[in-house]
Amino acid sequence: MRKALIASLVLAAALLVATTASGRSAGHTAAAAIPGCAKAQLGLLDSAATTLTIGADNPAYPPWFGGNEKTKPWKVSDPYSGKGYEDAVAYAVAKQLGFSKAQVKWTVVPFNNSYQPGKKPFDLYMTQVSYTPTRAKAADFSRSYYFVSQTLVALKGKPIASAKSVAALKNYTLGAQIGTTSADYINNVIKPKGKRIYDSNDAAVQALKSGRIDGIVVDLPTAFYVTGVQVPAAKVVGRLKTVGAPEYFGAVFPKGSKLRGCVDKALNRLWANGTIRRLQHAWLPNANSAPVLK
Repeated sequence: MRKALIASLVLAAALLVATTASGRSAGHTAAAAIPGCAKAQLGLLDSAATTLTIGADNPAYPPWFGGNEKTKPWKVSDPYSGKGYEDAVAYAVAKQLGFSKAQVKWTVVPFNNSYQPGKKPFDLYMTQVSYTPTRAKAADFSRSYYFVSQTLVALKGKPIASAKSVAALKNYTLGAQIGTTSADYINNVIKPKGKRIYDSNDAAVQALKSGRIDGIVVDLPTAFYVTGVQVPAAKVVGRLKTVGAPEYFGAVFPKGSKLRGCVDKALNRLWANGTIRRLQHAWLPNANSAPVLK
């Protein structure tokens, strides 16, 4: 009997080691299935429902995406790394829907194409796309996975860098990427003396760096990337007060997508179980690290 007990204990220990080595520790549990969200019911591009296709802009910038360039054609960061806030949220959503990391496919789609009318080359898209009623006429959006603070960045030592209010920005020339809510904020709220809209955020950043504009408007995490990596001579002047309903980033879907409702349910779980909060803490700057311009 004693030999049999020892053999059983040895076998149990071996199974535990094998399980841990495979990446599934004793405390790991797979995400419980979401009712009504079987893969075959999601209307995916992959008719076999074995692959979830996610679109993103390229280059993929931190802190939204992470990891070094590895998988072509991705630049700056590699969405397949699972690093960065949006990247991590995308894989967390995929897991809730029953997809392993290996079953996620990333595809390049320019930001402005993501919410335009017509057929889409993705099941969902995640690259800092804010929900607006106008965009929702041509594409569907998930619930929020991030609430946005529009933020002003300017070169250190310039008069604009000492601004304390939105009204103080009116006598300057500001820039942003075309088609963004940052550009909308400049046009509709700040209404500055000068404004320049660029085809990409990179172009806006270069205009700031060369002094062709006094400041750029971007979301808060991007502002810290600009000042920390792209233009160290710049500073985060402050967050811009929210006007109207809170702005948020949502996943984008083709109009009438069957997947949208299930992604909402997955995000509900991730908010409720603290995953969203943990990922924001891991990858994004604290909102209180920048003052609010009144």
